[in-house]
Amino acid sequence: MNSLIRFAPVVILGIGCALHWTAQNQSAIPIRAPLQSVLNDMPGLASANQSISEQERRVAGMTDYVARVYRRDGVVAFTTFVSYYDRQTQGKSIHSPRNCLPGAGWEIVRGDQQTITVDGASYTVNRYILKNRSAIALAYYWYQGRGRVTANEYVVKWNLLRDAAIHGRSEEALVRIVVPVTGQGAEQLARTGLLPEDLTAQSVAGRLVREVAGVLPAL
Repeated sequence: MNSLIRFAPVVILGIGCALHWTAQNQSAIPIRAPLQSVLNDMPGLASANQSISEQERRVAGMTDYVARVYRRDGVVAFTTFVSYYDRQTQGKSIHSPRNCLPGAGWEIVRGDQQTITVDGASYTVNRYILKNRSAIALAYYWYQGRGRVTANEYVVKWNLLRDAAIHGRSEEALVRIVVPVTGQGAEQLARTGLLPEDLTAQSVAGRLVREVAGVLPAL
């Protein structure tokens, strides 16, 4: 038994290398419809596309993306970001917002998870409270692809390696919503730990899960 335990790291490393090699030989799977069609209208809100630089896009390695800001009476109600990877390999895989947001100046005040319900099905997504100087924001994000909506990043990586090895595909999308927290919301957060902005984030998340699923490749 002890000898088996001693060789376990070698076995795990060998499996990891095999899965990594297979991931490099997978197919690139195109989306079924343009990402621009996702959440392209919200009643009562005006939307505008945002863009990221070519350098940022190259570093992120995404195949396609859509980023939008939605305003009500000229005030930002929320922003969305959906990036798609037609296949993921070394140097071209989804970057976790948990690592990217601090680089953009946002401090992660609190991180947990939230359950949302879409068409009778329950999904778990990541829920972060962010701060950038005096600004506070609520962020929801998750990974969606190959029939799954996943929050846990270790599970995401395992699914990626397994699907690349077994099915020869690893296409996936990162979906993110950011809702600015108003002064009233900040007061409630300090008092109860809850945010009225969660209602907005949950409503938008439900629609995004459904519409992103509609443009992702079929299983």
